[in-house]
Amino acid sequence: MMYDRTRARQSAGQTPDPAGRRGPSPEPLLPSDEQDKIVHRLRHALKTFADTPLKALEEAESAYDEATVQLVNTLAERRRLLRVGRQDQNPDAQSEELRHALRQYREITQRLLHI
Repeated sequence: MMYDRTRARQSAGQTPDPAGRRGPSPEPLLPSDEQDKIVHRLRHALKTFADTPLKALEEAESAYDEATVQLVNTLAERRRLLRVGRQDQNPDAQSEELRHALRQYREITQRLLHI
C-alpha cells in the first residue's frame, strides 16, 4: 500500500471514510459524565466566589487537579490499548494495525496540542 499524502495532512477527526465523507468525530478525551461533574464544580466555584473567594478558588483548583489526573489516566489507558492491539498479530495484519495505531496516536496528539 502506498503512502497517502492527503490523508496524512488531514486534521484530527477529519479522516474521510472510503466514500470520501468526513468520518465520525473523535471520541472525547474524558467521558461526558466526568466532564459534566468537573464543569459543575467549576460553575459552583464561580457562583460562590463573591461570598467565599478562597473556598471557591480551592474548589476550582481541585476540579482542575481532577481533570488533569483523569486526562493522564485516560491517555495512559489508550496507549496501553494501542500497544496491546499490536501484540500477538499475524504478520499479514500487522501493517494495517500499525497504520491504525499511528493514526490514533496522531489524532490524540493533535488534539492535545490544540488544548
